[in-house]
Amino acid sequence: MFNLEGIPQSWAQFVPMLATIAVITVILWLANWLLLRRASLTTESRLPGQVIMLLLSAIALIALILALPVSESTRGDLLGLLGLVLTGVIALSSTTFVSNAMAGLMLRSVKSFRNGDFIRAGDHFGRVTERGLFHTEIQSEDRDLITLPNLFLASSPVTVIRSSGTIVSCEISLGYDVAHHELSPLLKEAAIAAGLQEPFVQILMLGDFSISYRVSGYYAEVKHLLTMRSRLRREVLDNLHRSGIEIVSPTFMNQRQFNSGEKFISSPKSRDPLEAGNIAPESLIFDKADRAEKLRMLKEERDELAETIKGLKEQLEGGQGELTPPEIKGEIFKCEERIEKLENIIRIAKEQPDE
Repeated sequence: MFNLEGIPQSWAQFVPMLATIAVITVILWLANWLLLRRASLTTESRLPGQVIMLLLSAIALIALILALPVSESTRGDLLGLLGLVLTGVIALSSTTFVSNAMAGLMLRSVKSFRNGDFIRAGDHFGRVTERGLFHTEIQSEDRDLITLPNLFLASSPVTVIRSSGTIVSCEISLGYDVAHHELSPLLKEAAIAAGLQEPFVQILMLGDFSISYRVSGYYAEVKHLLTMRSRLRREVLDNLHRSGIEIVSPTFMNQRQFNSGEKFISSPKSRDPLEAGNIAPESLIFDKADRAEKLRMLKEERDELAETIKGLKEQLEGGQGELTPPEIKGEIFKCEERIEKLENIIRIAKEQPDE
């Protein structure tokens, strides 16, 4: 006959487990809402929250095992099995999201590039717009957004164009009838006219029919890198044509008759006085990357002001320093006002939708 007296006792064994599940569910839901559900969070700002959620999930799993109504030996076996499973996942996850997460943490610790930097990884080139736990987003020269897995960036060489400046170069091939000592000054003049500093010319290769040259120069404003590359090629073209040097293949052949001494060069176009006021195409191409870089700079300024306020308060409490207490309080007030303005700017920028 079925015994009803044992039912309450058997259900009592599951009370701790059910209570643990309820508490874990509430905690994880609240943590997910507080850390990841806010609309103002960017991919990069979600990274700490994602890491915390991973740790909380692991702790919740362990707590659930400890609350199971089983014997101590079985509980120990389950914990050991969990440790083996986690170890196996980490060891065998070369192509899974776990490896991308680990690669993302490594990239964050190395700090090889930041938002707004130009990077080249494999065949991809662009400016960094977002850095997340699993991927990094860059904006290409066509204004398109490219998502790169962090594992790809961690296992591939990444070229980062330094924000302090880079070398812009242009390659050209000319026949052996053009003397290199006459060509080098013309190429350097073109580099200077394009706005480069300390130009230099290299002979890259002596081919069967032509010589390959490279003219290079230092450029400090890397934000307009694409414009500078195009401007350098234009100045090289105009300067060589202006000097009567043909930029054609040495095997150039034309079937029509032409007068002796006739040269096949185009007339250089006079410089447009309104050209200097035109908007650089990089402002359109890398709009999201520009915004990411400005946000980073605003946050850095906010953090520096917070450190300044901390130092001023220490001076005020210790009574040391060159400034008087009223002057220190005035500086603190100015810094706090600036921090408030920066917070408003950052908040408004984050709320703007990506188009």
